[in-house]
Amino acid sequence: MDLQWDFSGKVAMATGAASGMGLLFCQCFAAAGGNVVMTDINMEVLEPLAAEINAKGAGRAIAVPCDVRSYEQICAARDAGLEAFGRIDVMLNTAGGDEMRMLNVSGEFADVDISVYDWSLEVNLRGQFYCAHAVMKPMREQQSGLIINIGSISGAEGTGSGIGYATSKSAAMSGLTKSLAQYGSRYGIRCVCVSPGPVLTRPGMASMKTLMGRAAEPQEIIDLMLYLCTDNAAFITGENIMIDGGRNAMRRQS
Repeated sequence: MDLQWDFSGKVAMATGAASGMGLLFCQCFAAAGGNVVMTDINMEVLEPLAAEINAKGAGRAIAVPCDVRSYEQICAARDAGLEAFGRIDVMLNTAGGDEMRMLNVSGEFADVDISVYDWSLEVNLRGQFYCAHAVMKPMREQQSGLIINIGSISGAEGTGSGIGYATSKSAAMSGLTKSLAQYGSRYGIRCVCVSPGPVLTRPGMASMKTLMGRAAEPQEIIDLMLYLCTDNAAFITGENIMIDGGRNAMRRQS
């Protein structure tokens, strides 16, 4: 099995690409020769990052503003990618996060304003649904493609705090992934959900327990995503792959 990534001639579109795993994926995909459509709401940060990728001279990058709550903006980003590169082979849905942390909100579920949960469901679930719908038509026309949804260990465990996040990252994401895989199969389109456990993208993750005794390095999650983009993973579709160091298998006591 060849595990040396070569994405020459391939194009990936990623949401939330100005930071975290969305950014790291784009950097790695481009370093392996692929072209990337980097989308985010923070263009001040995104544009220099795309320029850095272009300066390295491997794959090319374009930066496109996109709020995943807006289907029109997603379609505009898709069209920019098609105009620049002619195709979209991978759709990576990394935009999102726990609403309590992202919006700097605290309080009990019943006391938090419903708009906080609206934000979470719109970004974490509807945004991924919108992105899949937007890229399905060009993928159908080219008779190939891969959609990578992002779930979370929170979807399996539940949580008493970021309930919108856990809801959107659980059965909803599994059902979306399986359904897209079923529809896409007739056109050579795969759909896979990657559900990380604790990842060292911020300090608080280090305290979450796993069977491996540590949180994941971001590159470990990205390597799985990159593998899914290769022909070696051509038989993987419709699955929710949990990469959590065994946290979901742990026997925890309250």
